[in-house]
Amino acid sequence: MALKIRLARAGSKKRPYYHVVVADARSPRDGRFIEALGSWNPLLPKDGERVKVDADRVKHWLSHGAQPTDRVLRFLDEAGIAKREARSNPNKALPGKKAQERAALLKKAQEDAAAAAAAATAPAEAATAE
Repeated sequence: MALKIRLARAGSKKRPYYHVVVADARSPRDGRFIEALGSWNPLLPKDGERVKVDADRVKHWLSHGAQPTDRVLRFLDEAGIAKREARSNPNKALPGKKAQERAALLKKAQEDAAAAAAAATAPAEAATAE
């Protein structure tokens, strides 16, 4: 049985509240779970008591092979329970395909305009030099 340490949503519409739970990976998000390990209230300020986790029970389940989801692993890394490796996505900040095509067309148009302007001023400079 594959175990996951993940979030189960609670709270009302547009007022999220999450429970950190250990569950079978095949069970639904808000369905049956084995044990509740803590909570996360994203509406609270970041410097407050936003995340509460029972560290001893989390360590117990990690030692039994439970895999935390990415969001839960972030919380555990902040608490110093588990280590989350930093990820690198250098393409994240690049514009989309269409925007890159538009930028390339704009750059080509500017180069063509600069070349035409240089060609137009070259004969005039040659005439004034004589």
